Amino acid sequence: MLDDLRDLYQEVVFDHNRNPRNFRPMEDADRIIEGHNPLCGDRITLYLKLDGDRIADVSFQGQGCAISTASASLMTEIVKGKTLAEAEKLFDVFHKIVTGQDDDLKREELGKLAVLAGVRQYPSRIKCATLPWHSLEAAIKGEQEAVSTE
Repeated sequence: MLDDLRDLYQEVVFDHNRNPRNFRPMEDADRIIEGHNPLCGDRITLYLKLDGDRIADVSFQGQGCAISTASASLMTEIVKGKTLAEAEKLFDVFHKIVTGQDDDLKREELGKLAVLAGVRQYPSRIKCATLPWHSLEAAIKGEQEAVSTE
């Protein structure tokens, strides 16, 4: 079973890296935040379009490793249509997953996010996976300053 999860993790990362979803600039974004991972060199620009307290649209651009790009792609798919509070809760869940603090979470309730638990097997890559999510958290809070994983 562990091999199946590892294979699924690799397959999803490969797919979302090669064909990232929502990879585009957004002309009419309400919030734009820059993110950078100095250790790996990942750079992201995250765009949010809000409808009240709901994320009407989300996209990203940038350059990064496969894990960073796949994480951003999955994140944009998952948070689109969510309220800001729901997106913040997903950030907390994601952080628990990749840092191995998810004992109280039920995997079947996590959907696609469960696949990203595989990144915990590569501790040096956790910052790659969390960069888009930290950028999302900053955008939700309306922060203006660029996000760094360091």
